[in-house]
Amino acid sequence: MSNASLTSRINEDVKSAMRSKDKPRLGVLRLITAAIKQREVDERITLNDDQVIAVLEKMIKQRKDSISQYEKAGRTELADQEAFEIGILQEYLPEQLSEAEINTLVEEAISSSGATSMKDMGKVMGMLKPKLAGRADMGAVSKIIKSRLGG
Repeated sequence: MSNASLTSRINEDVKSAMRSKDKPRLGVLRLITAAIKQREVDERITLNDDQVIAVLEKMIKQRKDSISQYEKAGRTELADQEAFEIGILQEYLPEQLSEAEINTLVEEAISSSGATSMKDMGKVMGMLKPKLAGRADMGAVSKIIKSRLGG
C-alpha cells in the first residue's frame, strides 16, 4: 500500500469511477465514504486507517449476513449484488492472512497467555485482535481458538 491514507485512496477511486462512468463501483464507493463520514460526524473525529478498516469490516459483515438472508429467500440477484459489494470493500483491506499464519498466531497467543480453558478465551482474543484486525475474519479466528481450548 502507498503512503496515502486509506480515506484519500477511496476518495481518489470515487473520482476515477466517476470519470470512467463505472456506476456499480461508484455506488459501492459512495456507500463506503458515507459510512466513514457518518462515523466521523457521530464521534466528531477524523478516522485513521485502522478505524476505516473497522468500518469496512463492519460493512463486509453486514453484507455477509444479508447474503445468507437473501439466499434463504431465493433472491439470488440481491445476494449477487451484496457479493459484488464485498469484493470492492475487500480491495481496501490489508492482505489477508493464510489459515496457517492464523493458526500460528493463535498457538503463540495461547502459549504466551497461558490459556488453558474457555475461561481464557477473552485473554487470547485480546492479544490477537490488534495483530489480526482487517487481516482475518475474527469469527473464524474465534472458532479456531474455541477448538484449541476445548470449547
